[in-house]
Amino acid sequence: MWGSRDRDRTQVTCIACGEEVPRTAAREYDKHGDRWDRADKEFEFLCKECHSGLCHQPRGDLETTLVESGAGERDREAFLRRYTELATGEVEETESEHERER
Repeated sequence: MWGSRDRDRTQVTCIACGEEVPRTAAREYDKHGDRWDRADKEFEFLCKECHSGLCHQPRGDLETTLVESGAGERDREAFLRRYTELATGEVEETESEHERER
């Protein structure tokens, strides 16, 4: 009656496993945790298998801490050092020192 929802043949890449899947076979993922506010937002995607393997419990400020730690932007050592500082509340460097490290 309304037509097929399978018209969108867009392929997306799962951010967990790297598999390329049809958009219709993927689940939206919003790293900021607000998937209902869709204005000006670009979503990342998970394949159904990776999505089903996720813990669907609230994660508090995990995504915020990961972003502030430089996840995916810094080398592993710098990321882990910054994440540990933020997670334990033992932040010793100033913001300008943090920016220089990037």
